[in-house]
Amino acid sequence: MIYRRKLYQQLLDWKISERRKPLVIRGARQVGKSTIIREFAKEYHSFIELNLERKEDLLLFELDNVKDIIEAVLLKKNVSINSDSLLLFIDEIQESPKAIKLLRFFYEDFPELHVVCAGSLLEHVIKNISSFPVGRIQQLVLHPFDFEEFLRAKGNEQVLRLFDEIPIKEFSHEIVLKLFHEYLIIGGMPEVIKTYIETNTFTNLKEVYSEIWQTYKDDVEKYGRNNSEKKVLRHIIDTAAHEKDRITMSGFGNSNYKNREVGEALRSLDKSRLIQLVYPTISIQPPQEIDFTRKPRLQFLDTGLLNYVLGIQSKLIGLNNLCDFYRGKIIQHIVYQQIQSQNSSLDNKLHFWVREKANSTAEVDIIYQHEQYLIPIEVKSGSHGRLRSLHQFIERTNHHYAIRLLSNKLSVENVSTPGGKPYTLLNLPYYLSTRISQYADWLTAKH
Repeated sequence: MIYRRKLYQQLLDWKISERRKPLVIRGARQVGKSTIIREFAKEYHSFIELNLERKEDLLLFELDNVKDIIEAVLLKKNVSINSDSLLLFIDEIQESPKAIKLLRFFYEDFPELHVVCAGSLLEHVIKNISSFPVGRIQQLVLHPFDFEEFLRAKGNEQVLRLFDEIPIKEFSHEIVLKLFHEYLIIGGMPEVIKTYIETNTFTNLKEVYSEIWQTYKDDVEKYGRNNSEKKVLRHIIDTAAHEKDRITMSGFGNSNYKNREVGEALRSLDKSRLIQLVYPTISIQPPQEIDFTRKPRLQFLDTGLLNYVLGIQSKLIGLNNLCDFYRGKIIQHIVYQQIQSQNSSLDNKLHFWVREKANSTAEVDIIYQHEQYLIPIEVKSGSHGRLRSLHQFIERTNHHYAIRLLSNKLSVENVSTPGGKPYTLLNLPYYLSTRISQYADWLTAKH
């Protein structure tokens, strides 16, 4: 069963681009990289797939130059290069650092050949390649399914059409919110969604999560350079989900590990996109200045996986209102995941804002850059919430726009800070976090 992903349109754009370069699809394991490329191959007359975990395919890249490699591949597959009718897919390319380095020559010597690559643990291979072909390849990141992709997979096209009208119709709120809570429980891993849709039950999902999570835990062995590093990585994988909102490196997970050991391990996991380090910004207008000296947050690859690791999915299923559950951590996590997944660029990462002074601390959940503005976004676990941190940010920034994501229907409020600065607050239902860019446009253009 194939589900159309948003990234597919970018693949189509790449196909017809005059500046088309070899394309590397990045992303964590099991987010659907190979699946989307195989589906994309239907846009071509001919398709060649090489898997470098197979010895016979790997040996092709032991040849001396790209010309010989291509001739050998074409001969082996009995096809020829003909305009845009042939797609070459090199899967598991991390198995050959030489193949990665040779991508530049695919671009320079055979620009008519359409080449797409994918692989697991690419980030850990690339860091050891001295001549990585920067500027001669294009890179895109594939995330887990977002809420809209989940709706499309379920066949809820009618609901999706509601998203195209801004502002969304008020009558749809309860229906869409219920669907979003369903998505929040299971998350966006393709195999989980496939199993859920085919069985129409939560019952069989635990086994799927277990298999996925065990795969990630097994991968930890490949991140560490020695037994000591592997031991720290295993500890972090086992304890990270239970850490408080902002972490301290030293003693992470009630351990005796030092700041440096934990920091190196977490940065390694960050590269794998399994657990991201989210650092705060101290900026109130672009460009954002990131403060790496302050405590970061942790963001897991997928909220469904986080729910599984925490062991809370059965409790989530029985709740009508998930907003106040688990101190609001799950809602904040899913919103971050939704907003981040709308951007497939390699360096895309959201940040939160902090102002830490003696006897006074302010923290805004997400800072979203929209054109010349840094728009503060608060994520409220309930239907209401205090605005103290938003007030502090707005009083210092150069605009008058803020967004609050909550379980209520969409509304717009005219608010004033304690210092008397008026601003416009857009109250946006959680499920519209995938459309944050469009609503930021609407907010700044209409108010």
